[in-house]
Amino acid sequence: MERVQTVKIADPGSLLEVAPHAGAMLWLRGGDGMVAWGEAARFTASGPDRFDLARRWWRSWTAAGRISDEVELPGTGPVAFGSFTFDDGPGDSVLIVPRVVVGRRDGICWKTTVGDPGPAPRTPWATLPDVDWRAEPGARARWYGAVARAVREIRDGRLAKVVLARDVRGRLGGPFDPRAAGARLTERFPSCWAFAVDGLVGASPELLTERIGRSVTSLVLAGTAWPGGGPALSTPKNAVEHELAADSAVAVLAEFCERLEVPRPHVLQLANVAHLATRITGTLRGHTDALALAGRLHPTAAVCGTPSLTALSVIRTLEGLDRERYAGPVGWQDARGDGEWCIALRCARVRGKELRLFAGCGIVGDSNPAAEWQETEAKLGAIRDIFGIRAAVGV
Repeated sequence: MERVQTVKIADPGSLLEVAPHAGAMLWLRGGDGMVAWGEAARFTASGPDRFDLARRWWRSWTAAGRISDEVELPGTGPVAFGSFTFDDGPGDSVLIVPRVVVGRRDGICWKTTVGDPGPAPRTPWATLPDVDWRAEPGARARWYGAVARAVREIRDGRLAKVVLARDVRGRLGGPFDPRAAGARLTERFPSCWAFAVDGLVGASPELLTERIGRSVTSLVLAGTAWPGGGPALSTPKNAVEHELAADSAVAVLAEFCERLEVPRPHVLQLANVAHLATRITGTLRGHTDALALAGRLHPTAAVCGTPSLTALSVIRTLEGLDRERYAGPVGWQDARGDGEWCIALRCARVRGKELRLFAGCGIVGDSNPAAEWQETEAKLGAIRDIFGIRAAVGV
């Protein structure tokens, strides 16, 4: 393998300004994070073993390397950026090792190179283009029917919760630059993790897992309220939805941690919605890496339901769409096993001129189809509104 070298650098200022072109990968939160470009290696996998296959490949790749790391912080040395499919079926999950990474954490800045990447061509930012949003005839009626049927399944005792999602598609009127999207998203959602990885762009508020040494953190979100209507955050429906999501994460993390702290839920206020949130922290019993934890946690009840296998069956029956990498883990991992993996929410898949947005919500026994539609509209706005256009979708 080529030489991997990490050196400390002076603070470069805005990391987005460092990214040389629209092919850059992004992982940003609160001014810290990483920007990366070039491709030293790529691994793709699909199916139920995709997490284990990716981990084995990453261990093999790093074990063969000549690594020089004078900084030795989470995210230094070789780093793989990744994005995984929601479902176990067909569809590529990916790990990408960039040629260059520039990062900042707690005031310390670094640059990592793999081999001799040479100078990257710099291109000016492209403004976000107009979008020709595709009409959705019958979308609202289909959604109402799916939610109503899910509620019947829950009231009949088949499951306690299921998360249903919908998508909105559009055609870009010009080139898409994730740097411009990242700037809008980090400004509007500074507490979220803004990302751009292999055509998936978004700002997720939900941390599936972070592993730093033996410390583990998971931020579970479920239960939503939004301005201009909809239920209050304190309703029994939101409380039940959140409890099921938090319990599913705690049950998995308890297998790996010798200590867990699970405080009472708090309110996470974002620009477009508010969520009930539980920040779970723990201490690992062994040396499980971040991607292994993400693979075991996925899919949580926050994006799937309870019990998960039954919820997956209901999703496949009622949703009528391929989630691709929406609601799957997105993030990074270094050679030490440290990393951050969020759930890919409030995101868009960009493929050429085609743009696809996703949003979902948890359905429980007293869910109302109209309110759930409004919730997805509020969540879709996180990405749709950065284009400055409000589409009239669904009839």
